[in-house]
Amino acid sequence: MQKALKKFFPVFVLPTLIAFLISFIIPFLMGLYLSFTEFTTVNDAKWVGFGNYIKAFTANQEFVNALWFTVKFTIVSVITVNIFAFFLALTLTCGIKGTNLFRTVFFMPNLIGGIVLGYIWQLIINGILYRWEVTLTFDPKYGFWGLVALMNWQLIGYMMIIYIAGLQSIPEELKEAAKVDGASGSRLLWNVTLPSVMPSVTICFFLTMANGFKLFDQNLALTNGAPSKRTAMLALDIYNTFYGKNDWEGVGQAKAVIFFIIVGFIAFVQLKATRRREVEA
Repeated sequence: MQKALKKFFPVFVLPTLIAFLISFIIPFLMGLYLSFTEFTTVNDAKWVGFGNYIKAFTANQEFVNALWFTVKFTIVSVITVNIFAFFLALTLTCGIKGTNLFRTVFFMPNLIGGIVLGYIWQLIINGILYRWEVTLTFDPKYGFWGLVALMNWQLIGYMMIIYIAGLQSIPEELKEAAKVDGASGSRLLWNVTLPSVMPSVTICFFLTMANGFKLFDQNLALTNGAPSKRTAMLALDIYNTFYGKNDWEGVGQAKAVIFFIIVGFIAFVQLKATRRREVEA
């Protein structure tokens, strides 16, 4: 049986491998090459070396500001989303009535598209801020916390479902044994519950971090980078570089490569750290 599976293994793998090459590897390599060129189309690329990368950081401060804004936003969002989602999951696994209804209600925001969500929250937050005669675009701090609120509202329910799955997989015998040994309250949470749900923590941290760095639709709809592009995140800044400035396509591609490297590196570090915690647990 195993010999037969090995014989047909290439047949099953080849279509997926071809699709992966066409949709990811080849476009990535082409994009990497174009980041070292000046171009308007792929066929007229002119090699300029690291000029685009230098220009991305030195021509203006927009990219650096977007990078710093995105890092701050992602750190705050990862912490707040996961804390709220985890304690919400704890609450909904305590046997309260209407648990399934609450799970559905909290999960539903994740099904709404980013553009629609951005405009909905723009109306809500501006409606509140109008009382003080300001808007989301009056000051970058309003846009920042508006994006954090939007991110939390959209993702808490999704992360909650993952945490609930982790909490429900904890054996009751383990909890009872811990209680017999005198563990209760915070000690039970810290020494039994958290180590047991570390796989869920790894998944949720990765998903929230990835969503935070890649946020585009919501940023576009909520603030569009205003005021003065000080609330533009990396994805929006790269988009504006490609489609808002003439002869900057190569710089935009260089920014995209830098973006990919940063997200890949941070994701790798985060996964290594949380998986090490899983092993220790």
